[in-house]
Amino acid sequence: MIFASDVMTLNNKDEVPYLTYNALDEISFIKHCFSTRLGGVSRGEFESMNLSFGRGDSDENVTENYRRLCQSAGLEFDSLTASAQDHHTFVRKVGVNERGIGIYKPKDMQSVDALMTDERGITLVTYYADCTPIYFVDIKNKAIALAHAGWRGTAGRIAEKVVNAMKDSYGTDPSELICAIGPAISKCCYEVDESCCQHFKAMDDLNTEAFIFTKDGGKYMLDLLEVNRQILIKSGVRNENITISDLCTCCNSELLWSHRATKGKRGGMAAFMCLR
Repeated sequence: MIFASDVMTLNNKDEVPYLTYNALDEISFIKHCFSTRLGGVSRGEFESMNLSFGRGDSDENVTENYRRLCQSAGLEFDSLTASAQDHHTFVRKVGVNERGIGIYKPKDMQSVDALMTDERGITLVTYYADCTPIYFVDIKNKAIALAHAGWRGTAGRIAEKVVNAMKDSYGTDPSELICAIGPAISKCCYEVDESCCQHFKAMDDLNTEAFIFTKDGGKYMLDLLEVNRQILIKSGVRNENITISDLCTCCNSELLWSHRATKGKRGGMAAFMCLR
């Protein structure tokens, strides 16, 4: 396995590996990471770092994987709080009272694809295996958010909804947000059909030529990372404050879980972020 990225770092690669964004590492008041498929205890099609409950792996294995990843990345296991994703656009504000939900406490809500907080002592967790993670950091008000943007969430402009939710809750100025997009399946590997592509052709306020690429046979290659970048800019985030991952999950399926590369026989990765 050869790791190459201009914007991300692979940490603890010989132990329990995890990825960080170089740009986010420069922000002193947050800690963040993105897991890989390596360094865990799961077996079979979930081998080895599976962080998804409910896919057939044992809860004991998944919990141990969280503990190992937290120890490697310097996160507090007890602080983890997870989303309840179903490809929609609801943004949930959480605090220390929600610690453990979706990890070692039962989910108390459904249809939560983004989390945000301005409280210390809680770590946001969202799940992936090709879909697009988006990290948000309000550098003035010290608030953070994570969003899960699959094609439906992207078409529903979840990134814009997170920006607006942070405005309403924390007084966030979008021009002071630092954002990172990915890792996710990229335009080199993400083929979609006409019915999916229609949702993106309809985004006529964006430069669709930059993210829709026509193929033969009624197929298209779609760049969800670029769609989300444009949505963030439309929402007031400065382009220079947005970092896009150069790691395609499908191309790097030895390191990262990819639903397409494994034909659905897979575990899951997670994005993590907390205030120090």
